[in-house]
Amino acid sequence: MFVVLLTYTQPLAAVDALIPAHREFLHRMYETGTFLLSGRKEPRDGGVILASATSALELESVLAQDPFHIHGVANYQVIEFFPTMAAPALQSLVGA
Repeated sequence: MFVVLLTYTQPLAAVDALIPAHREFLHRMYETGTFLLSGRKEPRDGGVILASATSALELESVLAQDPFHIHGVANYQVIEFFPTMAAPALQSLVGA
């Protein structure tokens, strides 16, 4: 399991111009089961993605397809973790 922290590196106008393409990318990753949860940070200086992948290298390959990455408007920090406890609604993620 991975947490991906995005930090914008360009003004919000540049980020906003890519939102439609970024959301299409997110939808594709949800369809594959790679992304489990995502949203923007507050204050709006980036975003957070909860992802499932077999390795950090695999996930980094996926993230390289994000229009935010392609156009250089965000940096990504990938954090691997091993869930051991969860609320009942998220129990299926424990041990994932």
